[in-house]
Amino acid sequence: MASALALSGCATDSAPEESTGGDSSAIITANGSEPQNPLIPTNTNEVGGGKILDEIFAGLVYYDATGAPVNDVAESIETDDATTFTIKIKPDLTFTNGDPVDSQSFIKAWNYGALLSNAQLSSYFFEDIEGFSYDEDSELTGLVEVDATTFTVTLKEARSDFPLRLGYSAFYPLPAAAWDDLEAFGENPIGNGPYMLDGEGAWKHEESIDLVVNPDYDGGRVAQNGGLTIKFYLDQAAAYADLLDGNLDVLDAIPDSAYSTFESDLGDRAINQAAAVFQSFTIPERLEHFSGEEGQLRRQALSMAINREEITDVIFEGTRTPATDFTSPVISGYSDELEGAEVLEYNEDKAKELWAEADAISPWTGTFSIAYNADGGHQGWVDAVSNSIKNTLGIDAAGAPYPTFKEARTLITDRTIQTAFRTGWQADYPGLYNFLGPLYATNAGSNDGDYSSEEFDTLLNDGASETDVEAANADFQAAQEILLQDLPAIPLWYSNVTGGFGEGVSNVEFGWNSVPLFYAITK
Repeated sequence: MASALALSGCATDSAPEESTGGDSSAIITANGSEPQNPLIPTNTNEVGGGKILDEIFAGLVYYDATGAPVNDVAESIETDDATTFTIKIKPDLTFTNGDPVDSQSFIKAWNYGALLSNAQLSSYFFEDIEGFSYDEDSELTGLVEVDATTFTVTLKEARSDFPLRLGYSAFYPLPAAAWDDLEAFGENPIGNGPYMLDGEGAWKHEESIDLVVNPDYDGGRVAQNGGLTIKFYLDQAAAYADLLDGNLDVLDAIPDSAYSTFESDLGDRAINQAAAVFQSFTIPERLEHFSGEEGQLRRQALSMAINREEITDVIFEGTRTPATDFTSPVISGYSDELEGAEVLEYNEDKAKELWAEADAISPWTGTFSIAYNADGGHQGWVDAVSNSIKNTLGIDAAGAPYPTFKEARTLITDRTIQTAFRTGWQADYPGLYNFLGPLYATNAGSNDGDYSSEEFDTLLNDGASETDVEAANADFQAAQEILLQDLPAIPLWYSNVTGGFGEGVSNVEFGWNSVPLFYAITK
């Protein structure tokens, strides 16, 4: 798919969908979580904020249910060499305040996101554009306006999957009004997508956000309902109870307490399907006992002390699959035959042996803790993983809960957390690189453990430079074999999206990345 995009230079196109029935004024209610930060596209890299941004903004492309790119704002994306891309924007598009969606709305937003001093969480996504720098403030010289609706993007070297990336929120445009007061804009963002905020006060912090239909949106995601209210839950069990009681229309996260019953509870309204979601936990090298050779031995020992098969069967009732790599089986190029993948298999004797080797370097003391957000339904598996480690290695191990996702993520982002912590990845776009570059490349925006490997970076870069998909995936698989040695994160399992919907709603479909296609839902 990436190669076809790079060579032909355009994604599939789509006309606005016709109405499929239902009350066009009905408000759809769904679960979510309080965003970590104000809603600035380049500074949002978590699912709570991302779910909202994807509804109120339209990028150059969007992804359909299968992950295929569809032109949205883009009229065309063309290239001859996978290095310089000419992007044409559909004419007469506007943001909801009337500002034009034009070349400058992309160029200024991307430059802001890339500038070192702005410290945006998604700045890494602009790394490949000429002019990007990790060392000093530098303009993206690779962005050149041709006219009001045409601009070119020149990369430092060929990137086969660059057009595929452009549906991710880091690449969304911003209206001219955003630059008057960007901080205030983040609290009340003005977008160009299928929905918009329902006036001042639509975002009720720690409670919900109310979105209504944007009547001027004419892309392929035209809303078949009257709006969307995303409720921020502190507990997944409460969200599930609301679904059963008819107080919530769509849920994309079944609590572990209901795994054994939700399909019988909901019948044909239950969702249990594969999605591009990978779960892990990360142990920063800065923690005592986890740097150098000792750290590598301990990571391998911990990984082999986890009985993934048992945990996915008992805790998750078959809604998870033990990981064999760092990506997802639903992504083209996935392999379950990587060299070194045995480190992800439960092996009690080998785990004890490796832990003893690490103890010979520096004796272990204290408790091994895994931090997690208590509002995300993670206690069951964290306790199970901790018990598996405790029973296998004979050390103290326990979960370390934080009340909210926002609180946990803030400590992780600030590098003040002093334990291992839950991590995972819901793909931004459907490519192997997206599971590797943002998480493990040196200086990457979501590299929460500050991992750095020159060998890994080289293989990653080689794959990204390939214009042949098979050759690129071979490099990405080789890069993963480095990760299997170093274990910057401990892979656990791939997640199915487990969810459901109420009796009063129809046309519910969950996408490749586990998020419902809200615009298509009728009520």
